[in-house]
Amino acid sequence: MASLPVIDFARWDSGKADDRATIARALVDACKNVGFAYIISTGIPQEEVTRMFDWTAKFFALPEETKLLARHPPEGWKHRGYSRLGAEQVIQPKTYDSDPSKLAALRRAVPDLKESIEIGLEDPPRPALQNLWVPEDDIPGFRAAAVAFYDLCRDFQTNKLLPAISIGLGVDSDYLVKYHTYEDSQLRLLHYPEAPAAPFAKGELGRVRAHTDYGTCTFLFQDDVGGLEVESASGEFVAATPMPGAVVFNVGDLLMRWSNDTLKSTKHRVCPPPAIESGNRHDAFIPRRYSIPYFIVPDFDKEIDCIPSCFGPDKPKKYEPVNAGDYMAMRLNGSY
Repeated sequence: MASLPVIDFARWDSGKADDRATIARALVDACKNVGFAYIISTGIPQEEVTRMFDWTAKFFALPEETKLLARHPPEGWKHRGYSRLGAEQVIQPKTYDSDPSKLAALRRAVPDLKESIEIGLEDPPRPALQNLWVPEDDIPGFRAAAVAFYDLCRDFQTNKLLPAISIGLGVDSDYLVKYHTYEDSQLRLLHYPEAPAAPFAKGELGRVRAHTDYGTCTFLFQDDVGGLEVESASGEFVAATPMPGAVVFNVGDLLMRWSNDTLKSTKHRVCPPPAIESGNRHDAFIPRRYSIPYFIVPDFDKEIDCIPSCFGPDKPKKYEPVNAGDYMAMRLNGSY
């Protein structure tokens, strides 16, 4: 049984307003009540998802020195390239200030044992957000495959997901799309390596601590290892068990702010699965995990003010307008 609402986009392509409105209402209801959902019938072929997971495994199997040829810049907002194990620590500050000592203390708490590569638009309008790649000879075909998969995700974002949220909120179908025109969104390939179980049991290592996402929204492709957990209304964390053919969708903090808290950005975390005992090894171990999230972020030059349908005489605006780039830089810089 699914632990989250399931939203089926199968009838979106009928083009009928009633079909689209039904899907949009179901999605926004999930955004209001849970902040998470499984989405099926996205139009992204499962064979392409499987192929991208194969490429992900190939990339992370490269030697460390090769992966570091595409090293992520020290600035968090330049969110492109490879981050080695421990380089990024997901934090959830109580206030989003930039006090270095507070951020450093949060980062030291429990190291996240993961590595990643961030991929965005191939020809972005801002040179600082150019993709960073390892040499083609080291992994022939990887760049083309990653760019093609990014484009599939962007197509779902632009032609289905953002229009559905807009319709569900009672604004024009292109309302959110117009804020995401040249794509500061990014595709992330993630690897949680196999590791001894003891440090996890002692709380010395983690995968990803409880946090909310920063941007508009996210959708995530999981392998079959599992580990993603979502905070319920009661404060307990519930497993978002991998569902074949589905992506896991969630609202980000910026969309929650944008919607005047109409939509819910929910805490989630990645926990290690049960340890595996092996007769050929002395210690139990945690199996490796791969995942592929796609983070939807507005164009950095856009001003984000409350969505018109989300405020009125009985519901005043809670937040001042904010520049999308400034907001995302503030959040990302704390992670690196």
